[in-house]
Amino acid sequence: MFVFVCARCEARLTAPLSRVSLPLHARQCYGNGAQLPVLMESGTFAVDPEPWGRPWRMWDEIDPREAEARGVYAPVHALSDGVPGAIVVAPGDVRGTRLMPDRRGGACCGLDGADGPNMACQACDLPVAARIDDCSLWQAVRLSPDAVHRVPVAGAQAAPLSWAELVAEGESTPPSEPIATWGGRRGTSHYWSWSPRWEAAVGHALAHLLAASEGQPVRVPAGLTADVFQRALDALLPAGPGKRRAVLAGPGRPAPEAGADIVLVPVHPQTGRTWSPAGPAASAYRVPLPLGVWLWLVSPRPGLPVPASGGVSPDVLRDDPLPPRPDRLFRADRGTFRHTLARLPAVRSPWLRTIHDNLAHNGYPGLS
Repeated sequence: MFVFVCARCEARLTAPLSRVSLPLHARQCYGNGAQLPVLMESGTFAVDPEPWGRPWRMWDEIDPREAEARGVYAPVHALSDGVPGAIVVAPGDVRGTRLMPDRRGGACCGLDGADGPNMACQACDLPVAARIDDCSLWQAVRLSPDAVHRVPVAGAQAAPLSWAELVAEGESTPPSEPIATWGGRRGTSHYWSWSPRWEAAVGHALAHLLAASEGQPVRVPAGLTADVFQRALDALLPAGPGKRRAVLAGPGRPAPEAGADIVLVPVHPQTGRTWSPAGPAASAYRVPLPLGVWLWLVSPRPGLPVPASGGVSPDVLRDDPLPPRPDRLFRADRGTFRHTLARLPAVRSPWLRTIHDNLAHNGYPGLS
């Protein structure tokens, strides 16, 4: 574990934190006026490897060779020339800072960090972080990597959990959840929707599925997996019988059958490493999914109330009222999909580049 301190005066700026991988939805902008929750779990931090924030350069100002060196293989609106390596933490884990009122930015309902650091060290006034809590953005604090230092906490080292331990914990992410709003919708302060986490996760995985398809039709397993992936795959890939097959694979599951071209596998939430199959499926293209999403796909919970006699145990779904449902078909997050696709070398293929370039103008089914 670590604490982060001010680079100028060494004042402590955070609670003790352990490192995890950056959530896939970290850059997501969701809906209109939605109040998204805190991005990072309390007691954790992640490092964003990409630059973020001002100054920005438009795409036509960037040499394609420079963009490729930065891992961007297709045109994007703009690239940040900020310092890479921002430390992302939960707002509640920050200590010894004050807000800078003149750095509010162009936010709507809160702070968006668009003007750079908006939090200063309380001890020496060095700008050290940007707080983000505007509507439609995940709440977080981004510590500037050139303004803070990381200090180990003595006696607090712990090895990452094993795959078996993670599966045993079983902390899956539900595919739908209530979304809070600032102004209210339909007379309430929240509405039931597909989970923004799922929409971002599927957008990220969908880009990988297209890269793995090599321009051929792809079939995913029936059920919820098909509900969230197949409509977009059918819209983006040629029609015809499925020539490439994607299956769910991962710890605790039977080895994928021979002939599986693509495997949907979990990402370790602490290390960020993708689970790797053995045997015949070792050469299959691995499509990464957040562990919580993957766990729900391989072991979905019942969608209907379960009859019970006697006392009702906490894990029984009640029928008063019936569990709410999203009022629309699932749509993957377009922004996450395009962000991921532009950073896959496969996007240089003409057919995939065409899909990427048409995203701004075409309303593909299955994409938000």
